[in-house]
Amino acid sequence: MTDELPDLRASDADRDRIAGILREALAEGRLQMEEFEERLTAAYQARTVGALRPLVADLPQPSDSGLPDTRAAGPGAVAWRERIGGEPSSRGAFAFWSGFSRNGRWTAPRMFTAGVFQAGGEIDLRDAHFEAEEITVRCFAFMGGIDVVVPPGVDVQVTGWGFMGGFDNGDGEPGDPGAPRVKITGFAMMGGVGVRRRLSKLEKKRIRLERERRAESAFPEDARGYEVSERRRKELD
Repeated sequence: MTDELPDLRASDADRDRIAGILREALAEGRLQMEEFEERLTAAYQARTVGALRPLVADLPQPSDSGLPDTRAAGPGAVAWRERIGGEPSSRGAFAFWSGFSRNGRWTAPRMFTAGVFQAGGEIDLRDAHFEAEEITVRCFAFMGGIDVVVPPGVDVQVTGWGFMGGFDNGDGEPGDPGAPRVKITGFAMMGGVGVRRRLSKLEKKRIRLERERRAESAFPEDARGYEVSERRRKELD
């Protein structure tokens, strides 16, 4: 009996190799543009080699795709460790008839307490660092709401409860090996606490720009020029 090791983390080079295979398939007519865009987006969002392989499983590819077959040996391969540790930049927030926001590059403490009364608040952890491997976010919402936004890969546990209000249960997505754990607890009365998992704006922009660059490079210059001319002609009609 052998232990199952976590799937190896994908590198930028791994994602680029998969994108190249998809681009060739699009140029050969094996993929329609819509499916190409879906797979390309998935490729640049993939966190592991195992998530990349199915994207090209039905397409011709070099005998050596360049993707490693080994699996990660332990937490040393996880880049999350670079975001764990540091002095907290904020330990709490409160809003009354107004709102608060904690976002961007900040260090979330082991215990963060947030409260709103007839107000709203946002705790955005997408670009945050974490004081410890496990942090707790306590949310108290009275006739108001608090949104907690976490990046993909973070393990989320929700244990708060509400009276004439509620807490999201989270999406149940498992966390990456070595990723921080965010425990969300508290109480909501005539209000709510939402939990969302989203990419950061910077990551969305990078994926969009890369997708556009890859899509454009799949066509000859004259073909792209023809499409642009046709689009402009239709706009003028």
